[in-house]
Amino acid sequence: MSEFLSTPPSQCQVLIIGAGPAGSATARWLARAGVDVVFADQQPLGRDKVCGDGLIPDAHHALDRLGLLDRVMAKAQRSAHVGCVGPRGGRIDVPGHLAVLPRKQLDEILNLGAQEAGARFLAPARFEAALEDAQGRVRGARFSIDGQPHEIAADWVILATGAVPKALTAAGMCERHTPSGVALRGYVRAPSMVGEIKALEVVWCKPVQPGYGWIFPAPDGSFNIGVGVTDSHQDLAGKGQKKDVNLRAIFDAFVAHYPPARRLMAEGELIGELKGAPLRCTLKGARWTRPGLLVTGEAAGSTYSFTGEGIGKAMETGLLAAEAILAHRGTADGFDAQVRAQYEQGLRALQPKYDLYERGNRVNRFPWLADLLIWRAKKSPRLLQRMSGVLNETSNPGNLVSLKGITRLFLE
Repeated sequence: MSEFLSTPPSQCQVLIIGAGPAGSATARWLARAGVDVVFADQQPLGRDKVCGDGLIPDAHHALDRLGLLDRVMAKAQRSAHVGCVGPRGGRIDVPGHLAVLPRKQLDEILNLGAQEAGARFLAPARFEAALEDAQGRVRGARFSIDGQPHEIAADWVILATGAVPKALTAAGMCERHTPSGVALRGYVRAPSMVGEIKALEVVWCKPVQPGYGWIFPAPDGSFNIGVGVTDSHQDLAGKGQKKDVNLRAIFDAFVAHYPPARRLMAEGELIGELKGAPLRCTLKGARWTRPGLLVTGEAAGSTYSFTGEGIGKAMETGLLAAEAILAHRGTADGFDAQVRAQYEQGLRALQPKYDLYERGNRVNRFPWLADLLIWRAKKSPRLLQRMSGVLNETSNPGNLVSLKGITRLFLE
């Protein structure tokens, strides 16, 4: 049965499926406006989620809008730089407003924030299918709760189920079953290295090509260490096929290549197991809307392919969905087209930025570009400022690695 509801509800105004950053942010925003919201998840509160846990400026901004930034920062490990490390060992520290908080804690803060605003949380509840009327408009969803079927009617359904495509497929929204990339991470407790690794370190090297490795300082003397590989799957005649990617082998190669990673694994204690997860990027791979239903967060591909950052954009897309519903409150049927149009317009406004970050993804495919950028950034305050702008979303990452951009590196 529900963890927070003694009796599962039979109806609501907005039903949100998924209680990660996108779902919980949407639930809090709508509930604060007086909307009757139920948000459901197949996992109970306190579930672990595979993630790099990095909170860059867009996440700070979304948390501030939600009124939850202070609660998050009270528990997070703050950092002032991203340490970019190239294949030849060169390094540049790029300034930014940054923090790290394990997703288990972040998601709990967001979830409780939504409940605090009046949203009702239902878990564990596994989504099975969308409920449709005779015209094909989504009118709610069917769940499995304690092995028994249960239906919830709703004016609107929001799908915020993350990168795994099963829910998208069940709702008729999946256009690409394979992920955009894959990642593997673990937590290591290493008090001896606290103070030595202060930045969110991102490492490009041949062993992890076409991806990157990372070490992020987390709270309580622990570190999030992992590897991410972009373009991990290829699309063959509409059917995805995984390339020759062995994440554990890539992780071991990263540890062997990068001395701080090698020392971390040697001196520290691995907390739990290394865990992998898929990534859905570039706002592609799923339909965004259908009558009565909106797709948001990583289910809609909200993660940036270049940086792998997805927490902030998941919340941002969730807020776009909530704002679209609030802007056209009234009967669901009468405002269906307007809600969908506003939401899709909001996502389309983000699309050029995702395309630019996809261009910046060349650094992952060609690590020598990282060496070039680091070499020049050490000599050019203007270039360092532009790299900081990539974190703050005020600079175009694609321009840094375009032919014109590379030419400018030798002129600045």
